[in-house]
Amino acid sequence: MSAWFFEAAMLVVFGFSWPASIYKSLKTRFVRGKSPCFMFIVLFGYTCGIVHKVLNPPAADAGFLAQHMIALYALDMALVTTDLTLYFLFRKNEAPRQR
Repeated sequence: MSAWFFEAAMLVVFGFSWPASIYKSLKTRFVRGKSPCFMFIVLFGYTCGIVHKVLNPPAADAGFLAQHMIALYALDMALVTTDLTLYFLFRKNEAPRQR
């Protein structure tokens, strides 16, 4: 299998974790335990991936997946940015009360 497939699989799998984190933040409006530093590091990693793809574009005959890898990076970056924004919006909120 092509290395493009495994890179795309990594981005998709990592990308699945962010909607769950975003949902939890929106539902509880509580973000204690999340690390903005970690999210910035992840954003930097995705940025490096995009820069790599720009500097080393796939061959013209590469498959659909290879040609659209930057879109996966951008989607993951959007999800992390959303979670980071929620962190800054809700960081001062108290823990939800247990019923």
